[in-house]
Amino acid sequence: MVVAFKVTGGERGGWAVLHVSGELDLMTSPVLRQRVHDEVAEGRHRLVLDLSEVYFCDSSGVGVLIAARRLIRSCRGRLRLILPARGAADDSHVNRVLGALGVRRLFDVYGDLAEAVAEDGPEPLSA
Repeated sequence: MVVAFKVTGGERGGWAVLHVSGELDLMTSPVLRQRVHDEVAEGRHRLVLDLSEVYFCDSSGVGVLIAARRLIRSCRGRLRLILPARGAADDSHVNRVLGALGVRRLFDVYGDLAEAVAEDGPEPLSA
């Protein structure tokens, strides 16, 4: 079974939003890295990465997320991640990988897009 990796873009509430689906691994992570760089190059420094449809993430995927955080922070921007509503707390593969590697606390994680783009919305989900 071949599952396509896809990154699609949009905007919501002043935030650039990249919807990511499929496996985020050694082969696909350069695609996401490039899309993040393209958004920043176009002046978008408030970025939401919707990872709710990413069902596998390896260390290269985590590396892209950390690099995206570093890049956005260097521009004095903000990066927010979306994991599935239940998964953000306990069931998402990406969340488990981030936690296992001890980097989960570096990210603001939200359960859905509405929460992530809310200006004074709820606090991010805790680690």
